[in-house]
Amino acid sequence: MRPSGPTDALSSRNNLVGSSHAEQERQISAELEDEGFVVFEAGTADEAIATLERHPEIRLVFTDVDMPGSMDGLKLAAFVRDRWPPIKIIVTSGYRQPEIGQLPQGSPFLTKPYASTDVATMIRGLLMG
Repeated sequence: MRPSGPTDALSSRNNLVGSSHAEQERQISAELEDEGFVVFEAGTADEAIATLERHPEIRLVFTDVDMPGSMDGLKLAAFVRDRWPPIKIIVTSGYRQPEIGQLPQGSPFLTKPYASTDVATMIRGLLMG
């Protein structure tokens, strides 16, 4: 996990990216950084929770359904919503789509593959709305 960029200057654009696929995580993180977002990475749900505890400035979590660790991305999304209700959540997967009611209210699902510009647009919309 690494913070990127000046967190004080971009505190309203802090995001946590969690993925079970390290290469995809690095790619979307780099593309979001290019868009001006501060990105923290987590390879497991447990790392994501630890990062959220250390960085209260994070405003959005972008997670894959198939996260390794003590919980998958759907359980992580529910945990984040319960513990940090103001944090926005985007869930993604290329393998399975959540059933109705599995995502926290107001949390969009993004099917892979996706364009990084679509992710950035979705993030901006959630953070501005």
